Amino acid sequence: MNRTELQQKLQENILIFDGGFGTELYRRNFFVNTSYDDLCLTASEVVTAIHQSYVDAGAEVLTTNTYNANAAALKQFGIADRAEKINHAAIAAARKAAAGKPAILIAGSIGPAKAAYAREVADQAGYLIAGGADFLIFESISSKEELFTALAALPEGGTTAFVTSFTFDSEARLSDGTSFAEVEEILKNAPNPPAAVGLNCGKGPETTLDALEKISRQTGFALIVQPGSGVPKSVDNRFMQMTTPEYFTTYSMRYLNLGARGLGGCCGITPAHISDMVRSLKPLAAGAKNEIPAVEVAAVEELPPVPLAEKSSFGEKLAQGKFVRLIEMTPPKGFDLTSTVEKAKICAAAGIDAINIPDGPRASCRISQIITAIEIQEKAGIETVVHCCARDRNLISLQSMILGCMAKKLNNILFITGDPPKLGDYPFSSGVFDVDAIGMVKLQSRLNRGIDAGGQLLGNQVQTAIVAGVGADPNAIDMVREYRRLEEKINAGAEFIITQPVFDPPTLLEFLRNVRKNFGIPVIAGVWPFASYRNALFMKNEVPGVVVPDWIMSAMENAGDKEAQRLEGIRIARKILDEIMPEINGVATSAPFGNVHTALSLLFD
Repeated sequence: MNRTELQQKLQENILIFDGGFGTELYRRNFFVNTSYDDLCLTASEVVTAIHQSYVDAGAEVLTTNTYNANAAALKQFGIADRAEKINHAAIAAARKAAAGKPAILIAGSIGPAKAAYAREVADQAGYLIAGGADFLIFESISSKEELFTALAALPEGGTTAFVTSFTFDSEARLSDGTSFAEVEEILKNAPNPPAAVGLNCGKGPETTLDALEKISRQTGFALIVQPGSGVPKSVDNRFMQMTTPEYFTTYSMRYLNLGARGLGGCCGITPAHISDMVRSLKPLAAGAKNEIPAVEVAAVEELPPVPLAEKSSFGEKLAQGKFVRLIEMTPPKGFDLTSTVEKAKICAAAGIDAINIPDGPRASCRISQIITAIEIQEKAGIETVVHCCARDRNLISLQSMILGCMAKKLNNILFITGDPPKLGDYPFSSGVFDVDAIGMVKLQSRLNRGIDAGGQLLGNQVQTAIVAGVGADPNAIDMVREYRRLEEKINAGAEFIITQPVFDPPTLLEFLRNVRKNFGIPVIAGVWPFASYRNALFMKNEVPGVVVPDWIMSAMENAGDKEAQRLEGIRIARKILDEIMPEINGVATSAPFGNVHTALSLLFD
């Protein structure tokens, strides 16, 4: 495989790499006084079995057990003369595990080395290429010297693709102080540049994320991220390894959002971690890539969309530039909607414009948001904004849901991609993700013109009249990506935005001004009052995309008893709302723990 071919694979799909190998060998009772590389010859069946466990977990790239399989490193075991055989056996072991699956790639692993061992490293690279590696990966480079040794190892005029993978600290620096900017310059000017740049091992997923945030803004190379499990953390004077499969998957999701094209793990990351990641992220990545099929314009006659002001009362207010107030009410886990309807009546009497109804938030199972919305609109007399999540429905089901909403006059829908099921209460549920939020808005825009996803007419002069909304995250790690996706959503037909809850006014104000300047679409800001210090702590630590400043945490912690904390939460939310009021078209708040009076206290003095 040459450089262009590997780059193309990374561009077309997210590549799933395997996890740690040495730690898996250690778990099988091979102690550290053993040459782990030599096990490719002396215990090849064990090496193949580990590769097989990663294949079963969903890995698409198997990394050979050759991290220290150069003559200089093998010399300490008295087996330097076996270097070529070990590297060839390592390729064979990986190929055996990948038998019958030609799409699986074999990456020849080469560990870091000083310049004094450049010849031995070059020899190893040659052995791996001759043995049939699809590409080489120089792992755990931690200094400029090791980088130059890796670059010098490639045979002159060779065409085999390779990856240089680095161990960076949280500031994206190598152990010798070399910055990523220097690394990038060296790689760009190399006679034979790598196909991709990797981040591997390090002090764990969190440190790797810190480094990736900085690197993703600077690099022109495709990125492969393979963190190690990191060092144990002290919890109540006990040292615990915090990198569970779910924890690892959560961070992998963030790497994906920052543009990583390859995802896997290093030391301490097991097949269980990789399996968990594959289950959650592959469907999500596929949904973002999928497109609504093109419509043959000549075959059907589109209807002009219904004007925004005529779609719903909520749409009319947006069209007229009126300030709107929404309260989010989560559907109950049971099926008794009596209390929900009564709370909606209170909101209607207070002058709330619409009830915001989530769709399986945090990948949890609750009564249908559609049924909830019907009950609220028919019995409480207040409009709803229904969330529609891509996670749970294929294109056929999405269209059926939208048509059902239209039939019951649920004309306001917020389209969201949704959390992978593994991050919620049902880890063995499958995510669908036929499309993401962008694809759903494209589908809705088509239905609003009387055409379904297959290019067929809905009927004679039949069309939907849905007000299509989308979410946005002013706290996104990669704001360039967030603005790009927001632009795609608006171009697809989005008519309003509801932001994630934001607790830092300067961050939200910058986002609002950018949206106003570049897009000119109504923005409804998420401003939520905390019910207690514990509630604030949960939002800060457990809800992806939510950033709670230290000053708020301190104010909530020092407020006093639980009622005093609730009042402090309202005071803080009012302060935030007052600051951002000139820049927003509305506010969406929540009823914490179902207490609509707390939400109303924020929205009305």
